[in-house]
Amino acid sequence: MNLFSGHIGNWRDWGGIYQSISAFAPLVNHILKIENLPPAMIENLSPGTNAVFKAGGYVVKIFAPQQSGVDQTPDLLTELFATRRANTLGVSAPKLIADGYIDDKYRFAYMVTEYIEGKEFDDAVKTMSRRDLQDLGQKLRRAADTMNTPCEAFNAIDIIGGESRFPVWANFSDSFNKERIEYKRGHNFGNSVFVHGDLCSDNILVSRDRNIHIIDFADAVLAPVAYEHALVAAGLFHLDGDLLRGYFGDAAADDIAGICFDGLLIHAFGGDIIKHSVGNPAEFDSIWDLRDELKNIFTKYAEGKSAQRENVCIID
Repeated sequence: MNLFSGHIGNWRDWGGIYQSISAFAPLVNHILKIENLPPAMIENLSPGTNAVFKAGGYVVKIFAPQQSGVDQTPDLLTELFATRRANTLGVSAPKLIADGYIDDKYRFAYMVTEYIEGKEFDDAVKTMSRRDLQDLGQKLRRAADTMNTPCEAFNAIDIIGGESRFPVWANFSDSFNKERIEYKRGHNFGNSVFVHGDLCSDNILVSRDRNIHIIDFADAVLAPVAYEHALVAAGLFHLDGDLLRGYFGDAAADDIAGICFDGLLIHAFGGDIIKHSVGNPAEFDSIWDLRDELKNIFTKYAEGKSAQRENVCIID
């Protein structure tokens, strides 16, 4: 008798079941048993692409099988490599406890990590003072600097030469996209290093003592360091002046704009980040319109945005 009784014939099937505790509980319990981990109540965690559950002091991630129509093997291998690397470097990230495969109705790959208690980044910063925000930005930068160092190739993703597998640039003009591709081909972005690739709010937990913990390394890749910094500044920080000051120190607004400009143009999620944090894609006929807007934004936030938080109180 199979542990998993659900049906997975395509990606829609997977999307309809991957958060179901009842469907995955027998599989999760079996994984805990074979890995000599204690039985525990199973709870949902923030949904992503794969099935992720909290089981006591552990997180069990079960990857979509081949029958879903999407080969998750590259994501699995990337996440295992990147998590082990983070553990070795001393980055504050969940410790990898176990990984393997279960041959059931489908062949499920899985990994087990320790569970870290904390608030997601966006929730944590709502009640922080200006000083705490700057301190948090500094802590994230230290973690990024530890991660963003050269390492061996661990997947086949070509950030500079390839194009995003997601249609993130579809809403931009033909002229913008032509210039973007030409810029990618002709610009020297610097050496490639390891980057987490998706330092968004869901993937950064802030503990009660205001330390940060980085999770979910499935989008890790070798890329110029601007790739990491651009998403942090424009996506995660929502261009907040205090967080930016903590992360970038005394860097000039124009220098930060240049880093973000390079990083956004090569990022797998670059078009979406611009749309949500910078401006309407229709407003950018040229990549240089984007460059000018980034400079204007960072200059404005450096000069006055932080003052809005002056009277915010800390709530424990």
